[in-house]
Amino acid sequence: MKIRIVSLVAAVLFAGAAFAADAPAAPVTLQAKNGNVTFNHKTHAAVKCETCHATAAGGKIEGFGKDKAHALCVECHKKEAKGPAKCAECHKKA
Repeated sequence: MKIRIVSLVAAVLFAGAAFAADAPAAPVTLQAKNGNVTFNHKTHAAVKCETCHATAAGGKIEGFGKDKAHALCVECHKKEAKGPAKCAECHKKA
């Protein structure tokens, strides 16, 4: 019985690690009028993909632009009291 429980826990942990590995490893740089914004998927590993994406598979974010980015990103950072929430903290002039 103990072996089954340990095996089940190991399988769940392994599946979670394999799923998280599907996220892009390199940071994504988004072009913005007020300076580029760099998004790092690794720092957001605890956030469910569906928080931003349509499905857990990820992919393009429908309608993503200034308003959606501010609604998703900045509001989440403020709510969670984590991450940049001021203009210059996200937007870096090249």
